[in-house]
Amino acid sequence: MVHFERHRGQLSILHVTCLSHSGNYIEGIVRGYRNALLTSQNYSYLTQCETIDDVKLQLGLAYGDYLASLPPNPSTSALANKTTEKLVSEFRYLQANATGSLAIFMEHLTYGYMINNVAVLITGTLHERDTRELLERCHPLDWFETMPVLCVATNIEELHQDLDELNIEIIRNTRYKNYLEDFYNWVNTTPEISGTPTAEVMSEVLEVEADRRSINITLNSFGTELSKADRKKLYPAFGRLQPEGTLMLSRADDVEAVRIAVESVADYKSFFDQTGMSQGGAEMEISRLAFTRQFTHAVVYAWVKLREPEIRNITWIAECIAQNQKERIGNYISVF
Repeated sequence: MVHFERHRGQLSILHVTCLSHSGNYIEGIVRGYRNALLTSQNYSYLTQCETIDDVKLQLGLAYGDYLASLPPNPSTSALANKTTEKLVSEFRYLQANATGSLAIFMEHLTYGYMINNVAVLITGTLHERDTRELLERCHPLDWFETMPVLCVATNIEELHQDLDELNIEIIRNTRYKNYLEDFYNWVNTTPEISGTPTAEVMSEVLEVEADRRSINITLNSFGTELSKADRKKLYPAFGRLQPEGTLMLSRADDVEAVRIAVESVADYKSFFDQTGMSQGGAEMEISRLAFTRQFTHAVVYAWVKLREPEIRNITWIAECIAQNQKERIGNYISVF
């Protein structure tokens, strides 16, 4: 809405009031973040580096301010921490400016990290690992102030009595199943979101994630004490594999049976191998396509899911350089 004022016979613009909501402002910021993601050409330059300092130099345009404090030839873990720090800082900026349904949407994005962080802390405490080491392994996108207390306050004897690694995985996967189902329900029933591009894109994203988890839960259960009945309870109650595919998964005894179940969805064939359905392929493709849509919260999710493999790629390339394993340096998935 443009307001005008008559002054000496001339129209002068007093100010321009933006009609869009904070969501549209944030979407514009996120599209700028997306344009700063590394391209295949950037990766080509990175693979030609001889030292970690060369990597820092090549990343200067995208990560300069965050890498400036690193010492000469830093460790790959320090490099990974700084690249992750940029993601977290930018996400926190978006979150601080989000209102309404977008603020709730962004809260949903952090819940998965929280579930995994708590599982890491419980497992580490069970094995009496150092608290500092455990906290460093937690993802900072869902860091909460009482996390260190979980390590200190947990009764070790009770943990040894009541939990083992299988039970912890069951708890983690149960919580993640509930999280995905709640998120899926939210995007499809919230009046402001239902029927919009956000609901359309996020439904597809969450269906793929639900199927990926069902597939990987099945594969990881082979050779364990987890029964088929208990395994089935961990599958999210939605997804493209539902209901026939997940029924086949619940009955599977080997990798070949899982493959047959997965191939009931044609799009999944190229993303599946004997280790499971990778988090990269299908998710990255959907995330790329999300940026072709307009006026959708889904671009925030897509940006996070495209930045994460970028950080993994940088870390992988740096690790290959540090260990003088240049023959393996090309084993990354270019985002763009």
